[in-house]
Amino acid sequence: MAPLQPERWLSTTGQVAQNSLKYSARIAKEAGADEIAVVGTMALRIAKNTADFQACVWELAGLEVRVIPGEDEAQLSYLAVVKGIEGASGSKLMTMDTGGGSTEFVFGNAGKLERKFSLNIGAVRFTEQYLSEMPVSPEHLEAADKAIHDELVQGGVEGPVPFLVGMGGTVTSMAAVKHKMVTYDPDVIQGSSLTEADVAGQIADYAAKTLDGRKAIAGLQPKRADVILAGALIVKNVLKITGATQLIVSDRGLRHGLLYELFHK
Repeated sequence: MAPLQPERWLSTTGQVAQNSLKYSARIAKEAGADEIAVVGTMALRIAKNTADFQACVWELAGLEVRVIPGEDEAQLSYLAVVKGIEGASGSKLMTMDTGGGSTEFVFGNAGKLERKFSLNIGAVRFTEQYLSEMPVSPEHLEAADKAIHDELVQGGVEGPVPFLVGMGGTVTSMAAVKHKMVTYDPDVIQGSSLTEADVAGQIADYAAKTLDGRKAIAGLQPKRADVILAGALIVKNVLKITGATQLIVSDRGLRHGLLYELFHK
């Protein structure tokens, strides 16, 4: 079988990817970057044509894509937390990163990652099953809340957790809403907190509003308006199950951990 040619792989919409790769590499080099690191995670770990993709990226932009295993991905995200959140490096902690399809949990102690697992508990599924009609009825809200709680417990989430850190778009959006942040400021979000009262207040507000009403909330990205309630219910139940009184928000993620690792070396 003939090798996949870049021009064949990058057809139509793929041309946008070609331009983006070349543009990003050029900007980085013009800014004086000595090394450009590109990593791939879950999508490239499970793809059947990963090698073809890597070859195309090299051909088009001169960039080597390093596909990292799940353990390395968790380690880099954990590194971003312990180096970026005050008090995290010496604490026994749990991080949570909840997205549309799943929620990842990482446990560490005194700066060392101990274990991690992922549950198929995401905002999209629970929105579709229980929360698609807005405003949300008390009955549907209660049903979603119970289903999320039960799946978290069955999946192995437990307490006590003395130091809880949240990552990803759900918690950063909730923090932005708390601060009524019209223009997102990562420096304000980093290290801020969401208390049980904060989360409960946002849940009540989201449930009472139409989709357009949610989109008008200061700090909430309109594209997250439909699924933010389910995400907030996941955060609420993690707080409840772990016994944590608050969640510390990390705006830093895998790329920040990767930067720290590269500079440390």
